[in-house]
Amino acid sequence: MPDTNPRILLARRPRGAPVPDDFRLEEAPLPEPAEGEVLVRHRFLSLDPYQRGRMDDAKSYAKPVPIGGVMECQAVGQVAASRHAEFREGDWVLGGFGWQGFSARPGKALIRLDPAEAPPSTALGVLGMPGLTAWVGLRDIGEPKEGETVVVSAASGAVGQVAGQLARIAGARAVGIAGGAAKCDFILRELAFDAAVDHRGDLDAQLDAACPGGIDVYWENVGGAVQAAVFPRLNDFGRMVMCGMIAQYNTAPGAAAAGAPPGPNLGPVVRKRLRIQGFIVGDTGWRRYREFRAEMLGHIGAGRLRWKEDVVRGLAGAPAAFIGLLEGRNFGKLVVALD
Repeated sequence: MPDTNPRILLARRPRGAPVPDDFRLEEAPLPEPAEGEVLVRHRFLSLDPYQRGRMDDAKSYAKPVPIGGVMECQAVGQVAASRHAEFREGDWVLGGFGWQGFSARPGKALIRLDPAEAPPSTALGVLGMPGLTAWVGLRDIGEPKEGETVVVSAASGAVGQVAGQLARIAGARAVGIAGGAAKCDFILRELAFDAAVDHRGDLDAQLDAACPGGIDVYWENVGGAVQAAVFPRLNDFGRMVMCGMIAQYNTAPGAAAAGAPPGPNLGPVVRKRLRIQGFIVGDTGWRRYREFRAEMLGHIGAGRLRWKEDVVRGLAGAPAAFIGLLEGRNFGKLVVALD
């Protein structure tokens, strides 16, 4: 076992888009697990858009990372030392914490993983928080029905790829919006979406062609110009699942994103009886994790669900990978693999 714990800290709060100098890599002593805790050796770290919000000192649903604090994330790893009766050295677990090599976590906060069921890294993607987000949002808000049209922005990303496939499984038409020919080809050929829209092209013309009967459910991951193009095409009683607005994460609260069109006129919400609802998966989702995982494993076993990971090697590469994630340079669920 190493003598020290490498970790990446928040060096300063970003002004707009994060840059490498906002992070700092350091070596710290290995954490010591207390009674009832285990020492988790991280094998995979999850990089997700929500972590941008944790870098700002702003009111939100969760506390910000303090200056000098370890950058937040979920991690999958193996038990390196245990002071909890239910975990033994070598067990795979979901529940490590932070951009670091090791963390000491309460045993009650960990979820044991069976690597024979699925690769452990999937507990950070299709079988983890992003997949759970898609599952909860569609079940509770989107409620796709057979024959309806579901449009998913950032469709090749960690949440979007699952949301679109679950819509298909429910009998709906899945239309994915992604950036570039490679991502559009992936969601069509690998994920079996019914249509793909490249947001780098003529959004209006492509949406009209892909959604001739309008849009019943819109899964919002992006905001900005994509939202402005989709909103007028929502049908009566349409549902808009507000999962994220990555195009605006680097914009100060209350300010308009650079180059963004004006926000949609919300008058049609009344006339069309639209449902627009945001949600945080942590509110209720983790209490339903066992049901979610069992259902998803069934879909995977039956060949109905596929996924793509974008793997970065080594902790030192996490800041650059995260910056790229906010710029749309990742392709699939972004994870950092540690030695």
